[in-house]
Amino acid sequence: MTKPSLFAQLARLRRPLACAALVCGGLVLAGCSSTPGAPTAAPAASSTSADAAARPAAATPAPEKNPAVIARMKEMSAYLRSLKTFQVTSQTTIDDVMDTGQKIQFGGVVGYRFVAPDKLRAFVRSDRVWRDFYYDGKTLTQVAPRMNYYASMPASGTVGSVLRKMLDEYDIDMPLGDLFTWGTTEDSVNNLTSAILIGPAYIDGVEVEHFALRQDAVDWQVWIQKGEQPLPRKLVITTTDEVQQPQYIANLSWYTSIRPRPGEFTYTPAKGAMRITQAPKNAQQQPAAK
Repeated sequence: MTKPSLFAQLARLRRPLACAALVCGGLVLAGCSSTPGAPTAAPAASSTSADAAARPAAATPAPEKNPAVIARMKEMSAYLRSLKTFQVTSQTTIDDVMDTGQKIQFGGVVGYRFVAPDKLRAFVRSDRVWRDFYYDGKTLTQVAPRMNYYASMPASGTVGSVLRKMLDEYDIDMPLGDLFTWGTTEDSVNNLTSAILIGPAYIDGVEVEHFALRQDAVDWQVWIQKGEQPLPRKLVITTTDEVQQPQYIANLSWYTSIRPRPGEFTYTPAKGAMRITQAPKNAQQQPAAK
């Protein structure tokens, strides 16, 4: 079975809760359209309306997979894989669904500095969690800077393969992880059930093309920079198998060439930092560091 993309898994990290409030609200609004105090007579049935009711409903249009859109996605993927270094920073918002069914939105910033094939420095700063990550081709370290805790583990291989290992073995889901797997054997493009062009747009003054795509339980949109640098400039991922359809939104800023600083991908513990064990996801885990 083909594994879902990291984006798809990220989009599914929600509590599936049912809520009929919006549906009930819609019914109330519909009922208020009649004039108050005067009963409305039911319309007499006609042969035309009866014939229409007897006819079967029109078939749902088949999903469209525009070959040109698929080709552009592959061009974007190939371009990302061609970059030897890059820095990307993303302003993010993510929906969480409360037990009451209400959606709550949290903001954050995600940043990556990357040197192919196996060097990564990353940070996540959100309303709920702060994390730093270091990968130097031999060791992967996760840091909780506010608590001054860190956990290191042996790791090797490409950045994309290490991110997959983090998810599969440790249940650590890195935001925007597909940036490192598009154009590889982990690519999710082949899982698409629909791919269409919405049209031209601008993101932060950059001319882009807006695409809408679908795969199992996930709708996603991507705005790709026009021209010879087809960089993803914005992403919206929507979970479609939940009533509330929560979203993850990321606006990305890029530098496609960086000069790595000596030692920046290897973690040096801060004074007083406490090393803890990164437990596998199937093991009994200690309370998470905040």
